[in-house]
Amino acid sequence: MAQQILMGNEFSVSFTDREVTAWGGLALLKRMLDSMGFRQALSSWGLPAPGSNRGYDPVQLIEQFIVSIWCGACRFAHAETVRMDATLTRLFGWPQAAGHKAILRLFGRFDMIMNERVQAEAYRWFFDQITALKQVTLDVDSTVITRHGNQDGAARGYNPNRRGRPSHHPLRAFVAEARMVANFWLRPGNTHSANNILQFLQSTFHHLGDKTVGLLRADSGFFDEAVFSLLEGRYISYIIAARLTQSLQRELYQAGGWWALEPGLELTEQRYAAHGWSVPRRLIVVRQSIKRREAPGKQLSLFADDPDIQGWRYGAFVTSLDLPMAEVWRLYRGRADCENRIKELKADFGLDAFNLQDFWATEAALGFAMLAYNLMSLFRQAVMRSRVQHTLSTLHGLVLTIGGSWHKHAGQNRLVLSVPRRKRAWFSGLWAHATAPPVIPGLNSKG
Repeated sequence: MAQQILMGNEFSVSFTDREVTAWGGLALLKRMLDSMGFRQALSSWGLPAPGSNRGYDPVQLIEQFIVSIWCGACRFAHAETVRMDATLTRLFGWPQAAGHKAILRLFGRFDMIMNERVQAEAYRWFFDQITALKQVTLDVDSTVITRHGNQDGAARGYNPNRRGRPSHHPLRAFVAEARMVANFWLRPGNTHSANNILQFLQSTFHHLGDKTVGLLRADSGFFDEAVFSLLEGRYISYIIAARLTQSLQRELYQAGGWWALEPGLELTEQRYAAHGWSVPRRLIVVRQSIKRREAPGKQLSLFADDPDIQGWRYGAFVTSLDLPMAEVWRLYRGRADCENRIKELKADFGLDAFNLQDFWATEAALGFAMLAYNLMSLFRQAVMRSRVQHTLSTLHGLVLTIGGSWHKHAGQNRLVLSVPRRKRAWFSGLWAHATAPPVIPGLNSKG
């Protein structure tokens, strides 16, 4: 065809029909998905059928949604970027890329039962891929997602950053060793942190398949004997932060036997039974001087006028572990890493942006956003094999945004990548990692 040339002062611009992409590095992720049998697994999860004979394959729509997230989408409309990329369409083998409204219609066909079934299938398949993972530390948490509309389930509740604004209040469970999501439930914004926690935990244990939960950590929102009893019945060790109720504050006020771990940081322990508990449990108490930089914990509000109490912030943890006090405290502090996962999910995976009018459609979309996160986390560890857990936005610059185009001879299905000569051996190594079964170096494989 005739080539049109636009002239500038210092350079010219011309047009081509050649298929070119800025996302050539996604070939590594496509290779990883193929080696895991992702498409075959996805097709077996019973996704809702299209509304007409001309509708798009739901397997393609889920793939396209996940790929669009990997390309930086944090709104449904951003999926149009992938739709306009003919090279990615060919790479993933889609007959024709769909518009984002087709993805919206797919999520609109989900209901509560289908969400539970499909997500259970997805998590079981995913964790079955990581064969070296035998025993896990599970971090359970809730978060607040502020909403700016009248979406189903958006209600006024606890919202520390935007008080009075409607929100959702989902539950999440993370596998600490692998930095992956083990479960996600969307809930209305006026739901208490521990609401439905027993069912959520049972669902999470099912998702993990043959993995053993060696330790569960949670904040004070899950300080409930029903939780303790469930874990004790399953012989799962736990460390759960205590709510500083008035009765517990009185106990802490009278506590003695403080042991100084370092200046301004002291620990003690006791047996404690809150009202309604069937048995007393071990309570580790930590207090830190307010003079310490960013000392966590809370002051005992009941005894705010006592000069001996004013200078300390307190924290307490119920645990079934028999480890030394300092070791229990250090183990619980490791839970702080899940806050980084929450920030990443909001910043790079649309946790607070993918929402629809229908509650279950929103949960379905966010459930697959969690899958996109887990697959990217697996890519970081099994393919990149970097000690630094780069964010998705950082991975864009490191490996995903590589110029690529299909070989000019139509008969050759070969993607040509623009990789500098000095980095080609490195990229070839990544390709080998992506081809092999997922292996995460250094992963705890204790039985």
